[in-house]
Amino acid sequence: MATTLPTYATFGQKIWYYTFRVFCGLVFFYLIFPILIVIPLSFNAQDFFTFTPEMLRLDPEGYSLKHYRDFLGANGDYSWLQAFSNSLIIAPLATLLSVSLGTLAAIGLSQPHVPFKRQIMALLISPMIVPLIITSAGMFFFYSSVSLQGTLAGVVLAHAALGIPFVIITVTATLSSFDQSLTRAAANMGADPVTTFFRIQMPLILPGVISGGLFAFITSFDEVVVVLLVGSAGQKTLPWQMFIGLREQISPTILAVATILVVISIALLTTVELLRRRSERLRGMSPG
Repeated sequence: MATTLPTYATFGQKIWYYTFRVFCGLVFFYLIFPILIVIPLSFNAQDFFTFTPEMLRLDPEGYSLKHYRDFLGANGDYSWLQAFSNSLIIAPLATLLSVSLGTLAAIGLSQPHVPFKRQIMALLISPMIVPLIITSAGMFFFYSSVSLQGTLAGVVLAHAALGIPFVIITVTATLSSFDQSLTRAAANMGADPVTTFFRIQMPLILPGVISGGLFAFITSFDEVVVVLLVGSAGQKTLPWQMFIGLREQISPTILAVATILVVISIALLTTVELLRRRSERLRGMSPG
């Protein structure tokens, strides 16, 4: 798609061209503005959620790493660090489970002989469509009946269920351009299905698998509603701790935590974009 106006563009086309870009810029600014406010506030030397006169004057005395030190437990409160550790345990386990089950489901649904593929796909991605509070309430009652309520395994399984749809969608999109004749050729040469999967299929769909895994990780790492209902104090995650910090004590440490989460999200989304471009190059869709 052309990024500049052709020389023969009419006056109306030029108006639409610039109006559309101004509108997109305003929408982008509206979405990014809260982040631009939170990040500098996280370096506030005072326990305020607003810019101090020193900060507005760009006085070095108005800036500090105080809130980041509080996050690391410098004030003797290790609740934030413990919540962060729990998130770093739960999110990778849920991601591993989501990637394993989601990839297998996507490969199975890509086979032409599978009946009711659309119905099965709709069922598997339903956690993305059903309101999260309804899903959480259903998990709560189900886990209570099978003694998983308040356990680490219950939280991991719940987060995995939320992450599986992302893996299925990304892997299915990658498989749509996969040449199935490669697997048939491997079978004709004597390779068993497991060898064919790991030596032929997996390397080609790996960008989609990793992309889905990253989305599943972000979903688990940022989730708070499900863990509030199916978890216990022992599985208090970072978003749960942030919720408590807003509701009970209005801790400015939330600003530092929000900035850390923004940096993590940017890093993961950058990785997803790089993987997308790599996948396009592998499929011959991009010359670069």
